[in-house]
Amino acid sequence: MNLFASRIECAFSLLLLALAPAVGAQPGESVAVDPSALKRLSLEELMQIDVTSVSKRSERLSTAAAAITVITADDIRRSGATSLPEVLRLATGLQVAQADGSTWAITARGFNLTTSNKLLVLIDGRSIYTPLFSGVFWDAQDTFLADVDRIEVIRGPGATLWGANAVNGVINILTKSARQTAGGLAVAGGGKAERATGGVRYGGGSAEEAGAAGPAYRVYGNYDYRDPLVFTQGKSARDPLRHGQGGFRLDWDRSAADALTLQGDLYQGLAGEAHLPDTDLDGGNLVGRFTRQLAAGGDLRLQLYFDNTHRRIPGTFEEHRNTYDLDLQHHFLPTARQEVVWGIGYRVTEDQVGNSAALAFLPDHRTQSLLNVFAQDEITLLPDRVRLTLGSKFEHNDYTGFDFQPSLRLAYTPSPRQTLWGAVSRAVRTPTRIDTDVRFYLGGSFLLLSGNPQFQSEAVVAYELGWRLAPRPDLTLDVATYYNHYDHLRSQELTRGRLPIVFDNKLKAETAGAEVSVNYQMTSWWRWYAGFTYLHKSFGFEPGSTDATEGLAEGNDPRRQLTLRTSLDLPARTELDAWLRHVDSLPSPLVPAYTELDLRLGWQATRTVDLSLVGRNLLHAHHPEFGSPGPTRQEIPRSLYGRVAWRF
Repeated sequence: MNLFASRIECAFSLLLLALAPAVGAQPGESVAVDPSALKRLSLEELMQIDVTSVSKRSERLSTAAAAITVITADDIRRSGATSLPEVLRLATGLQVAQADGSTWAITARGFNLTTSNKLLVLIDGRSIYTPLFSGVFWDAQDTFLADVDRIEVIRGPGATLWGANAVNGVINILTKSARQTAGGLAVAGGGKAERATGGVRYGGGSAEEAGAAGPAYRVYGNYDYRDPLVFTQGKSARDPLRHGQGGFRLDWDRSAADALTLQGDLYQGLAGEAHLPDTDLDGGNLVGRFTRQLAAGGDLRLQLYFDNTHRRIPGTFEEHRNTYDLDLQHHFLPTARQEVVWGIGYRVTEDQVGNSAALAFLPDHRTQSLLNVFAQDEITLLPDRVRLTLGSKFEHNDYTGFDFQPSLRLAYTPSPRQTLWGAVSRAVRTPTRIDTDVRFYLGGSFLLLSGNPQFQSEAVVAYELGWRLAPRPDLTLDVATYYNHYDHLRSQELTRGRLPIVFDNKLKAETAGAEVSVNYQMTSWWRWYAGFTYLHKSFGFEPGSTDATEGLAEGNDPRRQLTLRTSLDLPARTELDAWLRHVDSLPSPLVPAYTELDLRLGWQATRTVDLSLVGRNLLHAHHPEFGSPGPTRQEIPRSLYGRVAWRF
């Protein structure tokens, strides 16, 4: 790449670096199995867990027509993870890389950046992506991990049901109902890397019984102080993350048919940055949800939420944002062989941006609205054998008008132990403030990079095939393959061969890959899990493009990933968990391949007290996972920490 092209890529990288550290059963709610019993289930029984993210209704994992992984509450506990990004490493097919003490790059099926924009993430039905860049500020997302029931991870488009930005996947984080968390729990820990972590939760109210009425509640608070990463030479990068969060949840079954949920969170944190002042972040949310079970197996759900966020990088950037969201969904069975889900949604988000001499968003205030209508019909062609699912979402945004996002899914279940499925889907990523409004200056006056008010929605057409098999009660196999064609991806164009660089939609891409996971219950007390992913990606440009980045600014992905985990239940109420993972090198900027080992030793000291010791990244003193080569690239150090959990 010539010097001029390198400067263009460097300019965009600088922009990303400026923003990255700154910048009854019902869908969206926990259902089905009591998480405390999950570890006692066989693998065959685990495949029968109900999931809601594929069809926005309850269905068995084993027959879902999508590439889906479920991270259970017991998986989370036995991983020893203390943050959501660390937990997401458990999912086959996700690329998870830590860039600095507070910044993560997380995606599915490619296009990974610290500002990844093709993955939709929800917590209890509340979208947590920011319209600033269609991604997630992971340093602002936290919850009391002991209250997470499960995390459903869909690889592949989910836009027909979930809407814009569910391009390469959906992560749906579902917490336990208040009825499942009665009593008290206190967790505390600390050590190297995890300097201090702790949380307290208390719940009460009526017991969880069929048809039980009356409210149940819980309140919680947690705090984490994560030590800084290190530079290449092993010196501290001085980028610790300190984050505190508290919240509540109230569940009230007013009758056997009607249920109400009200929940909310408040958080505040400081994200360190080497040689720069700390980034301030704070916010809160409030979610209300009403569900009514209808005759003949249908249901009606109404959800409203408010979300407030604030982020300030002294001297560079500041954003205040409020989001208001309304969602209505109706599920019914018009015939004996049909299940229909349809709904409407409306979202308004408003922001106020504080600009600087280097980085500006013009205008500095925007109010945006998003209106959507969706419908999906699942038709049983052969009872217990063949299901055809057709649907689409129609969405209107202020940038590009209407977008059409259809899908077709077919599932064939020749026996109770296997399912073959295929899907064709279209999804879009709608424009954001970075695409249309950003201005990046050098020296405070020279415009280097500019957004484009005419920026279009990025689009993908995805083709998927999968096979889910349980040949024996102690063995399961899950294979998913895909081919994706992307149009109108973000490119960086020169205007008549001169600066500034302007964002446009002249980049195209094709990706293809496979994801394989195997679970094996060797004995009643010893379980194995293996996962492998392969990704091939190629870029092309529309005629007349002047983009010299070769598409490399839109993602940095490993070609292969391999993970191997094992869990042993030992005598004397002792547990041992080991986790070996390998990630191929990243091509540009180059990050070497790495292999790491995590270990956890747990002991149930008494009926109410659990102790654990966790070692992470044990094979190297430190290793990089993301970022440009050089002495200031942050690397993840080896760590050792202990935790105690007390139930009262």
